Amino acid sequence: MPESRIIVALDYSNETDAWHFIDKLEPQLCRLKVGKELFTIAGPRFVERLVSKGYDVFLDLKFHDIPNTVAQACKAAAGLGIWMINVHALGGRKMMLAARQAMSDSNTRLIAVTLLTSMDQDDLTDIGLQGTPEQIVERLAQLAKDCGLDGVVCSALEARRLRQRLGDDFCLVTPGIRPADGQSDDQKRVTTPKQAILNGAHYLVIGRPITQAKNPVLICQNINSEISESAPNY
Repeated sequence: MPESRIIVALDYSNETDAWHFIDKLEPQLCRLKVGKELFTIAGPRFVERLVSKGYDVFLDLKFHDIPNTVAQACKAAAGLGIWMINVHALGGRKMMLAARQAMSDSNTRLIAVTLLTSMDQDDLTDIGLQGTPEQIVERLAQLAKDCGLDGVVCSALEARRLRQRLGDDFCLVTPGIRPADGQSDDQKRVTTPKQAILNGAHYLVIGRPITQAKNPVLICQNINSEISESAPNY
């Protein structure tokens, strides 16, 4: 079985509900993303338990602080045995270089967030960032690559351009994925699994369409099949 490109977002408010869902899955079906809420509630031991059960874990904490603090946080996170960790590209070159150096001996992938997929042009205007979302994402993604990071989180709508500019080896992780008949919820820059892969995404972060499904295993299987039929060999 080829590796799954699905990363299921465990957006739960308590550990019990998270495990009730996880116990329905198997590691070959998907990877798992642990974000700020669940990590704050359940802590490092929860992540270590996921790893012990064979899951690749993406720890989505978007570290953004002074370089030394981010470097030490990334090093500590990698020590949990996780597959992937992220920082925020808006932290700048020195911060990302420090994070990369701190993880030079680790197999954990280090990627950067560019712009949150909940943000649109009005949001950028509010905070004073110049340019379109696409232009800002491209600039931040190039900076992340220049700093030696393994990839970025970006909208699938920007993936095609980033793939062309940054090459096949640069990992693109795309949230805002919804089935064609799904709701966009609080995401503003969204697309379908098939289109995201065709656009150049490596991995797809999918939350509620899987976690709230009556049969999440079937949904994962269907999306994996859809991806395998159209996925380039990145």
